[in-house]
Amino acid sequence: MNKEFIEIRWHGRGGQGAITAAKIVAGAAFVSGYLGVVMAPTFGTERRGAPVMTSLKISREKIYDLSPIETPDIVVVLDHLLLNEANVTQGLKPGGIIVLNTPKAFESYNFKDYRLATADITAISVEAGLPHGMVNTGIIGTLAKATNLLGMDILIKGIEEEFRTRRPEKNSLAAKIAFERTVAGG
Repeated sequence: MNKEFIEIRWHGRGGQGAITAAKIVAGAAFVSGYLGVVMAPTFGTERRGAPVMTSLKISREKIYDLSPIETPDIVVVLDHLLLNEANVTQGLKPGGIIVLNTPKAFESYNFKDYRLATADITAISVEAGLPHGMVNTGIIGTLAKATNLLGMDILIKGIEEEFRTRRPEKNSLAAKIAFERTVAGG
């Protein structure tokens, strides 16, 4: 992606780390030279398992528009079951990218107006040694593969810094494995 202004909307569940993942990507974007980085979490009733959403805007120029994202370029979905619970593609620009954690085969989805990137982040995270359900660092690897927006090395550094006291090597391994196993197309 080579746009001046990129809007990413993240959909997850309380406890999955969607907000932390967006924070890591925001930090990596800033370190990569993006002057405008705005993250705006949307909080409802904060309970484990409840749907949560956060927005991330990235620009080469300073961002003055702090309004919520209505027409994202990218939608990141940390739980494929959210596809049945929320309209995660609402407002997604034609040709936009859906980054999806799913155990289902890439071919089982038909998002005709969008590009899709999938990986079984839940299984990958467990394989990397993380507790079941901790999918935020793995989804960063899939986002990196799907978009080429930020370098994997900068993202790994951000992951290891964020989790420096909580299994940094396992979290970065989840992102690396997800990057390698992501299926993208469309």
